Amino acid sequence: MTRNNRFFFVASICLVFLFSCPRHLLSYELAKRVQSHTLKNGLRLLMVERHLSPTVSLYIRHRAGAVDEADGKTGTAHLLEHMMFKGTRTIGTRNYRLERKILRKIEEVGVAIDREKMKGAAADKATLARLTPQLAALQKEQRRLTISNEIDRLYTEQGAVGLNASTGQDLTTYQVSIPANRIELWARIESDRMAHPVFREFFTERDVVMEERRQRSESDPNGKLLESYLAAAFIAHPYRRPILGWPSDMNFLDVATLRDFFRKSHTPRNTVIAIVGDIRPAETIKLVEKYFSGIPSPAIPTVPAIEEPAQSGEKRIEVVFAAEPKMILGYHKPPPPAFVDHVFDVIESLLTRGRTSRLFKTLIEERHLADSIQAINGIPGARYQNQFSLFATPRHPHTCLDLELAIDAEIERLKANPSQTGNWQK
Repeated sequence: MTRNNRFFFVASICLVFLFSCPRHLLSYELAKRVQSHTLKNGLRLLMVERHLSPTVSLYIRHRAGAVDEADGKTGTAHLLEHMMFKGTRTIGTRNYRLERKILRKIEEVGVAIDREKMKGAAADKATLARLTPQLAALQKEQRRLTISNEIDRLYTEQGAVGLNASTGQDLTTYQVSIPANRIELWARIESDRMAHPVFREFFTERDVVMEERRQRSESDPNGKLLESYLAAAFIAHPYRRPILGWPSDMNFLDVATLRDFFRKSHTPRNTVIAIVGDIRPAETIKLVEKYFSGIPSPAIPTVPAIEEPAQSGEKRIEVVFAAEPKMILGYHKPPPPAFVDHVFDVIESLLTRGRTSRLFKTLIEERHLADSIQAINGIPGARYQNQFSLFATPRHPHTCLDLELAIDAEIERLKANPSQTGNWQK
């Protein structure tokens, strides 16, 4: 369920907390230690020198996520994240010149199969019967020319840990931690991935992502509830779409779409690299310049801003699932850098951060209405208007409605007396 904007009364009252906090609590000492450098192609480098151990943690973050996908192409950003681990023209191949020809044929046959399947019941079974084994044979031939998981192997053999990636509504992140004397290996691999990725095993990986969706969204009550909640909370804005994509879109994503999304979004101008650990900033800048400065950076396309229509009343949805009851309660709010967004950070802390927070003490410890409750500011992203949301699980025999009424009462109490921290007022 999602509510109207009456929660802003709480936000305005909580300004007093923000202004009354000691200044040292609002300062960010880490920011003073960050050294920044911007390459000529627009890539931004952030560094923190930290010599506690001979290791380095590295993050590459692109300002591109599910919110940037085209209509009818949901799931593109997430599938692209998967494909970025398939190697490059020099990593993961035994003979790229020959492999490239086979990859083109695989793409042609795969697209032909998809186009036929798009016809639904009218699809020509004879055509599918002819093309399907042809695709399988091409894929088998192509596998002979590849070295699977070579990026992972290169990192692991050199002592790297935490190799991972994630896709959100706003951003895509690639990360790894490595010994400090192996940072040049990272630069060589990651600059090659940014410049010359090869989308191997596309149709196989598309099936893997479809299975991931079935596990995380369709078969999981929490995923199903959140997906339904966001679809109801937003009418026009892309935040209503799931990061994994809608099945009808995912089934027919193609390599051309991924290439276009990659070309527009994973450019140096749209990228920030963060490096923390046992580094010498001057040397690190030279290394990053050496490997990343030659990557072209076309202008980022201008996309018209989509504004969510003002909500004129309360919305309610119910998701039927064989699971324990859960609920999400949310309110529309502005994104950062709006000052009120910081106020909602304070409200989040007051309500549910820690065992002394208001909702934990009253609804879990004292009244035993809930098994869990958590407030989160900034669902599902932070680039555009988003939601302040509360996720809660009622404790048997109480219902979601019992818990909702109790949360509403606590919010009213916060509005009336933001400094009150005592027990529940009967």
